[in-house]
Amino acid sequence: MQRIILGIVGIVSAFFILKYREKVGDTIGDADWMQKIGGVYNLMILISLFLFFWSLAFMTNTEGFLLGPIKYLIPGLASQPPPATL
Repeated sequence: MQRIILGIVGIVSAFFILKYREKVGDTIGDADWMQKIGGVYNLMILISLFLFFWSLAFMTNTEGFLLGPIKYLIPGLASQPPPATL
């Protein structure tokens, strides 16, 4: 029950971040690194999309399936086999 409520809160938050991205973006401000991905407003779009899909995966308990490929993109997150013992 708690997972569903938190997931719905995340989806609603993603909607409001997307709807009011101009106000949220003006609150955050614009940094130089944001220009590489299209500015602060595009960053708000990307954050809201990530939050939406993460909340959906959290509600259905499939975070490992949805976010699993990220483990292979970031070094050190992939599961390592246990060391061999003699």
